[in-house]
Parts: sequence; structure tokens; C-alpha cells
Amino acid sequence: MIATLSKHPLLKKLWSAVTDLVPIALVVVFFQTLVIRQPFPEAGEIAVGTLFVVLGLFLFIEGLEMSLFPIGDAMAYALTKKGSLFWLLLFSFLLGFSTTVAEPALIAIAKQAGTIAADAGLLDPNPEVVERYSLGLRLSVAASVGFAILIGVIRILKGWPIYYLIIGGYILVMIITTIAPEEIIGLAYDAGGVTTSTITVPLVTALGVGLSTSIKGRSPLTDGFGLVAFASLLPMMFVMIYGLFWF
Repeated sequence: MIATLSKHPLLKKLWSAVTDLVPIALVVVFFQTLVIRQPFPEAGEIAVGTLFVVLGLFLFIEGLEMSLFPIGDAMAYALTKKGSLFWLLLFSFLLGFSTTVAEPALIAIAKQAGTIAADAGLLDPNPEVVERYSLGLRLSVAASVGFAILIGVIRILKGWPIYYLIIGGYILVMIITTIAPEEIIGLAYDAGGVTTSTITVPLVTALGVGLSTSIKGRSPLTDGFGLVAFASLLPMMFVMIYGLFWF
């Protein structure tokens, strides 16, 4: 069967999705049967859901290879050949902003943060105030990712070593942490993780690789990666600064 699958690219990718989920399934089965020692609740629904996960993972990976990666590469190449730094930087900022502002994980954490802050007495419990706080949090994170991608693109254009910017950035994070309200610090650090979404990462990675490929003297391997690191770093700063104006 495996030999047959290896002859068909789509079936081979589907089989790869299955094997990717095998370690997770083994861990769940082990703890459910040997540690918890209870049968799986609604085993039929779990089995159907697992099939959906396999199919979804297969379609997602196939979609990345067919659309998002080529789009990022093509637009980076086209904007570089156009020779306009303004349009390249504007595209980089808007790409980071637009893919982040609609990120479901960010929407969820922003709403929960607003509700919890109101319950703790840090915000006026008025729904409009809570909604305004949550929206401001989302926009702050989205803007930070936009600026992060912009800085990453400038780094590729200039050929700056990435570790200078990353180390300097985390030093700034530590400094801002000392003056930021205690109530916002944990949220700010979490915001650095929710920004790396399933849409942002492929597009941003493709942008970096495509840009470094189309610029003479740049290497896709050493210069093309690292944009996602900036997208995780700047939100921590922006959210803590945002908290200074609210708490």
C-alpha cells in the first residue's frame, strides 16, 4: 500500500498527513487506555473528527504549496523588479497588518482580555468600553506585526545581521517590562505567540524567501528567514505600551 501511495503525489501527501498525526494519536490512546483507564467518550465522533483533521491538514498543506507560497514569491519578485521602495515597504506593512487583525486566536484573546480586565475592576464594565479596549488591543498587535515585517524587509534589503536586531529587540522588551503595568505583561507575552498564524507564517516566509532570491547578493537561506521572529517580538512591546495608556 505504501509503495502504491508513493507513486501518486496527492496520495503521498495524504499519507504524510496521516503519519504526522500518528504521534499525537499514540499519546492520546496511551494516556486514555493505560493511565486514565477509561473508554473514549463518543468514539465514533472522535474517529470522524480525526478523519476531518487528516483531510484538513492535507488540504491546508496543498493549498499553501499551490497558492500562498507562489503568491508571496511572485509579489516579492514583482515589487523588487518595479524598483519602488515605497510600494515594497507599504505592501510589507499591510501584509502583516491584514493577516493579523483577522486572526481568530487574536480576536479570542482580545475579547477574553477585555472581559477579564472588566471583571477585575481595571476597566469600566460598560460593554462599549470593553469592546473598545479589545479592538484597540487587536489593532495594536496588528500594527506591531506590520511594522515587524517592514523592519524585516529593510533588514533583507540592507543585509543587516538578524541577531543584532533580535537581541536588541529582546533587550527593549525586558526594559519595557520593568515599567509596564503588571496586569498587561502576561497578555503581552502571549500576544507574541498568537500573531504567528496559519496565514501569516506562510505568506511572510514566502515574502522573505522571494525577496532575498530576487536581490543580488542575498541568500534565501541566510537572509530569507527571520521575518516571523520579528512578528513575535514587536507585539510584546506594543501591547505593553498599549497597557500604559489603559492601566
